Amino acid sequence: MKKINVLAAAGLLMLSSCDLDINHDPNYATGSQITPELQFPSVVSAIADASGDQMFNYGGFFAQYFEQMPEANQYNDLAELNIDESKDIFNRCYRNLYAGALMDIEDIKTKTTNTSDLFACQVMRTLAFQLLVDNTSETPYTEALQASSNSSPKYDDGKTVYEGVLAELDAAEAAMDGAKMTMTDPFLNKEMSQWIGFANALRLRMYLRLIDGGLSDYTSKVTALVNKDLFFSGDIKWDVFSDLEGQFNPWYQSVFRLTNNHCAAYPIVSYMQNMSDPRLSYIIKPRESDGTFVGQLPGSKQNPDIVGTTYKNKDVSTIDYSITHSMPIYLFTQSELQFLIAEVQMRFANNDEAAKSAYEAGVKADFDLRGIDDADAFLAAAGAWNGSQSDKLKLIYMQKWTALFMHDHMEAWSEIRRTDVPALSQYSADQINANPAVYTPGDLINPSINKKGGNNIAMSMPYSSDSRKYNVNTPATARQITDKVFWDVK
Repeated sequence: MKKINVLAAAGLLMLSSCDLDINHDPNYATGSQITPELQFPSVVSAIADASGDQMFNYGGFFAQYFEQMPEANQYNDLAELNIDESKDIFNRCYRNLYAGALMDIEDIKTKTTNTSDLFACQVMRTLAFQLLVDNTSETPYTEALQASSNSSPKYDDGKTVYEGVLAELDAAEAAMDGAKMTMTDPFLNKEMSQWIGFANALRLRMYLRLIDGGLSDYTSKVTALVNKDLFFSGDIKWDVFSDLEGQFNPWYQSVFRLTNNHCAAYPIVSYMQNMSDPRLSYIIKPRESDGTFVGQLPGSKQNPDIVGTTYKNKDVSTIDYSITHSMPIYLFTQSELQFLIAEVQMRFANNDEAAKSAYEAGVKADFDLRGIDDADAFLAAAGAWNGSQSDKLKLIYMQKWTALFMHDHMEAWSEIRRTDVPALSQYSADQINANPAVYTPGDLINPSINKKGGNNIAMSMPYSSDSRKYNVNTPATARQITDKVFWDVK
């Protein structure tokens, strides 16, 4: 149904002009024909594309799900943290969010007073700014989106942006008067309970980051939010892709001609093996050489001391790209939601029973999403809820990291930075290669070749080089990927 609605919206664009002016393409609406009904799907699509394509790719490397295949070189920079503004990795995301989604939202706001439409727009605006802050911490906000009246908006600190869009979200929800959505909505099908549930999930995610960023006054807000229990059902996903050329999932579309570039990383394979997790074989393929699962040590592809000179693609586990052809872009999974609820129940409510229930619901939701049985057996064995409070929190975090694999890599990377789980191993890639027994399965590993030096992993993205070119108020000091975002104070 969602795909049909998207095609219907495209059809409206085609039918909106019937004068066949030879100077105007009748397939595209212009001027007054560009209505909120037609614009809103492009808002969702632009935000989903930012999260599900570029961020999905570099987030997969930073969360140590992906590594560069031995016989290819496309993503050596990501694997080795050789990233600065000149690499232009963040540019497309920056353009999609600002020039695409956020500008469209500003335009929609001038064309409608429908409170449900405006609330849905605000939910997407909140998500867009959350993504921007989680990448670069500072980002244009209070002076942003004024077009030619201010082409060089100042950068605001991340805390200002987070609290600003959350206040906007509260105001938009308070203003709702029961009106039905009028915009085309191939995302949540105009179900306002789902829109409100999605908004509450975003609040939950962002409140926890604000708390861990040192703002303890959000503790009461997060517990009240969880106690209300007004969240979405199912998964929040942009499910409009198909197994046809030109209609592929955007991440697959961008990599499918480079399908020998992603292999599985050592941490995710090691952890899932250690947990006897049946999800290991969902999208990770056993290596061709002997049929076993072997992940590649981060940043080791170009280190001959580790891989030698005969290391080939057949010697590592690869990613099964065929599953990703029509894969939805997940903007919030049910499993992530349940793991966040479990954390709140454990950390702030001291409710072990409720935390256990939410934790197990998170695991089961991910097993269901992958179409894999035996969640109950997993929860009775390696995934069992036992140990101290810190043990249980780590289990929540580790299972969230597992569940976000191949679903939402941007959130996986953000949650690693917020929780410091998985932890960063004290042993180098070379030491682990020489003696695997020293390694704790699942720990992140300092890349063997690390162009940033030291015991570093990626902590943020550089500013967009487009912003550097066109916005004189881009911070003068270039942002390094080892610089932390505002909520990462541990």
